Amino acid sequence: MKLEAVELRRIRMPLVAPFRTSFGSQTARDILLVRARTDVAEGWGECAALPDPRYSAEYVDGVADVLRRFFLPAVAAVPDLDANAVGRALAPYSGHWMAKASIETAVLDAELRADGRSFGSFLGAAVDRVPCGVSVGIMDSIPELLDAVGGYLDAGYLRIKLKIEPGWDVEPVRAVRERFGDMALQVDANTAYAVSDARHLARLDPFDLLLIEQPLDEDDVLGHAELARIVRTPICLDESITSARSAAAAITLGACSIVNVKPARVGGYLEARRIHDVCAAHGVPVWCGGMLETGLGRAANVALAALPNFTLPGDTSASDRYYATDITPPFRLDDGHLRVPTGPGLGVEPDAALLEEVTTSVEEIGLR
Repeated sequence: MKLEAVELRRIRMPLVAPFRTSFGSQTARDILLVRARTDVAEGWGECAALPDPRYSAEYVDGVADVLRRFFLPAVAAVPDLDANAVGRALAPYSGHWMAKASIETAVLDAELRADGRSFGSFLGAAVDRVPCGVSVGIMDSIPELLDAVGGYLDAGYLRIKLKIEPGWDVEPVRAVRERFGDMALQVDANTAYAVSDARHLARLDPFDLLLIEQPLDEDDVLGHAELARIVRTPICLDESITSARSAAAAITLGACSIVNVKPARVGGYLEARRIHDVCAAHGVPVWCGGMLETGLGRAANVALAALPNFTLPGDTSASDRYYATDITPPFRLDDGHLRVPTGPGLGVEPDAALLEEVTTSVEEIGLR
């Protein structure tokens, strides 16, 4: 396979409601889509980077720049291209995991479409549908939070994740647990705390949470290990896990007993699968995180979440959790689950008319 051209398409997707975390609030997603045109098929990749470098060092304009200047020429120079070759071609370049993931996914989608294989079959899916959780942002009041959680439970979601930060943690969790009783509940701090907050975070222990996700800075793996000795609730790492190697190190140090796998954060689905395998070998369960993806990114995440060690519901919510209208046929919740696409590649295609409505710019890069 040979990469002949790439389309960098920017789209703006309004959210059905503001989504607030400790990093800030979003009312719309500015998304970069990568469309790889090869000599045998086309493929899509969705970049998870945000417009500004708050969640991570990457941001949308920076991703477009590094793709244009460095990554696409390097991938186009590969004479016999497949998804594994993308990683080798980009290995000399440090970081930029979300940019790497976007082009690797697009190439993998093209490769699998040409072969008539689905993402799920390629990655090793063990089930044909996956259980779904939902991530609930920080709200202005506890009554507003309770209304939102109640709506998601009524919709059939099997797990609730609450975003927390200092000042919005123990009381919201207490209120949700008291109102809704024994249901799967976890929290996500997005690095908002310090080791000195350990005793405060231990106040969450009585609420029987599935996990506390990424309470400390991403580079504070030892701090997470110390926290895990004080807090009874299982510690889950997210931003700290950038590779299978970092996952193995964190597990060995006792910094986590659960791992959130976000393909965009680790350079793509091939490394995400390696993290799954490492965690499985250590007896550590994993679940699939999300970045408010459209149907393109969601299709790939659902396929990944069907691997056998993804034993906890992920943030693979239905399309209408975030968007009134998706750019692909919508993913709809069925008894708390989403079906794993079975068509070639991602198994979904963008609707051309809907895609055009939300497009803000298109750049075609020839690579022949």
